[in-house]
Amino acid sequence: MSEPDNKLTMGPVMFNWSPEKWRDFYFRVADEAPVQSVCVGEVVCSKRQPFFDPVIGDVIERLQSSGKEIVLSTLALIMSPRESGIIRELATDSAFLIEANDISAVSLLDGRDHIVGPFVNVYNEGTRDYLISRGAKRICLPFELPAESISAIAAGCDDRTELEVQVFGRLPLAISARCYHARSHELSKDSCQFVCAEDPDGMAVDTLDGTPFLNVNGTQTLSRSCRVLAAELQDLNDMGINRFRMSPMDTDMVAIAKGFRRVLDGQDEPDVLEQDLHALLPAISFSNGFFHGIEGSVYRERGE
Repeated sequence: MSEPDNKLTMGPVMFNWSPEKWRDFYFRVADEAPVQSVCVGEVVCSKRQPFFDPVIGDVIERLQSSGKEIVLSTLALIMSPRESGIIRELATDSAFLIEANDISAVSLLDGRDHIVGPFVNVYNEGTRDYLISRGAKRICLPFELPAESISAIAAGCDDRTELEVQVFGRLPLAISARCYHARSHELSKDSCQFVCAEDPDGMAVDTLDGTPFLNVNGTQTLSRSCRVLAAELQDLNDMGINRFRMSPMDTDMVAIAKGFRRVLDGQDEPDVLEQDLHALLPAISFSNGFFHGIEGSVYRERGE
């Protein structure tokens, strides 16, 4: 079966799920999700990685057997020689594509094909071309870019380089050397007791007057709302974007992948997908504001 022109990517799991839940999530993606690429690896906190080491081999084997492209995602913030050494080792020994989420990882991957993740600031054509010259074969653009910027970056892009945009999931707003998740439990980062595992979709944070505000995931700050670019898929495609990323949440991601696949294939209208998403995520608001050049937390309906 030939690959579709428009491809779906399942991004890396950002949250501290149990190893069994993490493994079973990827097993199901391998067996059931109509995605072409799957990102595996710890992006938020290197302290979590040892929990997944016993099962990552099984996950990769299952994904390979299903014909998925495997992408090894790396940390969004590299702070120690040990962490940079992990990426250096991957660059030397791994046969899989590696996704750089920190600019220092781009340097470590110089000269070999790799992917640039959404945490690297690619805001213009010059940065795009520089990264391509260093070996980037795919760039997942930052989530905060408006449509006009995405279109400008896509225009004139080397035909051999793919551009990708996140179309579903919480948005990674910031990452820090400090861990607010631990501090909220009166713990230090070094003795965090991995309390982030208590919040499989991030810890909800409200303002002082009780207004829903953000979600916290370890050292990472996420949007409270879920980005949904269902109605914008055709616009993105017209700009030359042919890869669409979903960031995993604690819900039925296989059903969501199938929904996006049906819209991309013209089998469903975006309205149908949005209704299905509301049923899966009844307590979560949607957003698409950044794409439309307005506040990121806003959801602009079609025709507004």
